[in-house]
Amino acid sequence: MNTHKDILDNLKTVCQCKGIKKGAFKKLIDEGKTTPGELNKASGAGSGDCQGRRCGPRIDDLLKSHPRE
Repeated sequence: MNTHKDILDNLKTVCQCKGIKKGAFKKLIDEGKTTPGELNKASGAGSGDCQGRRCGPRIDDLLKSHPRE
């Protein structure tokens, strides 16, 4: 069942260059990805035009704030 927060997370873009949503990153964290490098490799984030300058800090914050399930 999707909660209101889950729906919003699937709408919020973390990586603008690749269009990757917050929900996708949270799913990867739940699957065991625990470093920015692992998330970037699994999602393609950090490989767009800005090379992670915009999404890098957001990914770091997400890793700190989203507990693994």
